[in-house]
Amino acid sequence: MATGVLGQAAPAAASYTTIYTVPVGKTTTFNISVANATTGTITTRIAIAATSSPVSSEFIEYDTVIVGNGVLERGGIVANAGENVVVYSAMAGLNYSVYGFEE
Repeated sequence: MATGVLGQAAPAAASYTTIYTVPVGKTTTFNISVANATTGTITTRIAIAATSSPVSSEFIEYDTVIVGNGVLERGGIVANAGENVVVYSAMAGLNYSVYGFEE
């Protein structure tokens, strides 16, 4: 059973990036933190998706504004085996961390 940091990424601008996939036979409870490492405002999208290309119903954040040097924190998220945490940053400069536990 994995615990602690499950995935991290500082994705390139304007592309979807899968930062964590729940392993087969597991359920994961996790938090996701998004830190803006720039002084400018950047928008983000976060989805719990069946594939690496989310559909509209899978987003838990969509074009949410992260102010310069700001943080977005979402907690208590539960995902099932095979589901992906997929993120999108409108510009480079956002750092994502998924942390929690698999059971």
